Amino acid sequence: MQKIVIQVRMENEKCRSKAMKIAAGSEGVHSVALEGEDRDEVVVTGDAIDSVCLTNKLRKKLNYATLMSVTDENPANDQITIEKIFPIPYCYSNFPPPSHLYVYWIMIHTPMLAPFSSFHQRVQPK
Repeated sequence: MQKIVIQVRMENEKCRSKAMKIAAGSEGVHSVALEGEDRDEVVVTGDAIDSVCLTNKLRKKLNYATLMSVTDENPANDQITIEKIFPIPYCYSNFPPPSHLYVYWIMIHTPMLAPFSSFHQRVQPK
């Protein structure tokens, strides 16, 4: 769980609600609150929030935003479990690659049909 504090210049309630909507629309956000003396700090908590991306979104819409702090909030009672991830085994094949087919032209002289006639014959090498 992350806690991100972003200072944004907000002169009126319209700017405050706009900042809250932008922050709440980001991926991974659990809660959004306004804090500070002038209610000029947006406090966002959630999982896997991209703080730089969120700050840039606020800066683009409200013209001024500064990332103040990013902290991890893990409750003391929570036990973090680490699971070992095993890679997927790759199946190796010992078969040789397929051989190539060669095309030969065979010219046969047959006086009855035509002076020269030809045909294709596919031969696989041994």
